[in-house]
Amino acid sequence: MQTTRSDGAVPPVGVWLAPVLEELISFRRDLHEHPELSYEEHRTTDRLVERLEEAGLTPKRLENTGLYVDIGDGPLRIGLRADIDALPIIEETGLPYSSATTGVAHSCGHDIHATVMLGVALVLASMHEEAPLAGSVRVIFQPAEEMMPGGALDVIAQGILNDVPRILALHCDPRIDAGQVGTRIGAITSASDTVRVELAGRGGHTSRPHLTEDLVFALAAIAVNVPAVLSRRIDVRSAVSVVWGQIHAGSAPNAIPAHGFLSGTLRCLDGEAWESAGELLDSAVRQIAAPFGVEVKLEHIRGVPPVVNSEAETGLLEAAARAELGDDAVVLTPQSMGGEDFAWMTQEVPGAMMRLGTRSPGGETFDLHRGDYAPDELAIGYGVRVMAAAALRAVLGLRH
Repeated sequence: MQTTRSDGAVPPVGVWLAPVLEELISFRRDLHEHPELSYEEHRTTDRLVERLEEAGLTPKRLENTGLYVDIGDGPLRIGLRADIDALPIIEETGLPYSSATTGVAHSCGHDIHATVMLGVALVLASMHEEAPLAGSVRVIFQPAEEMMPGGALDVIAQGILNDVPRILALHCDPRIDAGQVGTRIGAITSASDTVRVELAGRGGHTSRPHLTEDLVFALAAIAVNVPAVLSRRIDVRSAVSVVWGQIHAGSAPNAIPAHGFLSGTLRCLDGEAWESAGELLDSAVRQIAAPFGVEVKLEHIRGVPPVVNSEAETGLLEAAARAELGDDAVVLTPQSMGGEDFAWMTQEVPGAMMRLGTRSPGGETFDLHRGDYAPDELAIGYGVRVMAAAALRAVLGLRH
């Protein structure tokens, strides 16, 4: 197979993918059957290292789990990132290769992400062997995306991005058909923090609340009014959202308890607003609680900032997708209020994340983090083609 790079043409990836596609599907099923939680991805790391070494590449392990590998000669032109960890969820797909680890499942598609990037590495290695690439591509298999603030910070701390000028990633999307990808310029995901408010005060009989610090009433006031305050004190275009997932106090209907808590998440689509929201959150909680005389302990755990897709890198993905999959392959994806630690990487270097369609056309629409999530495996080949084509365009010095 000959490829021409001297004239700037990007060779089609499909012909290079065909010999390994069946193997990639089997590889993904193996990962799916053996999911591993954050920072426990030892087998996953070993399997990836073994296959990359079989291809003649030299993968390098990260300090705990995860790895990266460089393909090509000369300076680094781009980085590609996949996350590899699973979730503490019981699988309910009934597939013959369902999770063999009780209570752990690849219900977010990270087995697809890892397999796609393995495929990219194998395809680029084959192309480089026949006609050397005029630059290098770094493929990063990152651990612990599901554990806030995320394994991306470890990748950065270990210097893996130091020489990377731009970076791309993908994430499965069960709302988009296989064969299509979703993109958008700007924030594609949300900042995501965890908030916990603990209250303490004198308990007592519900017939005499004036002799207590009515802790349940205080919790209710905080639950209702904190989101309202933030929505009026921060620009609504930043989409600040506080949603409570837990509230607990008391054990009897006629007793005001002495302790209670509520916890939830703070999300935001704007990085600057995210930075200021924490201080305002603290002030709002304490001012709302003050009239009740309760003691307040606020725990605000910073998670991740928004993933902000740069225009050039988004254009790179879109051009690659249209070239490989057709003009109708790219759709505008809505902003997600979910968090994603790839955001730390896009704060270091320009980057973009695309949504990889995993819904079987005409089939069921799943959701991520569901035990029955079953992505269409055809998405693996589509993902490899788009990401490899985007890497080739970067190697050739194309911005789009």
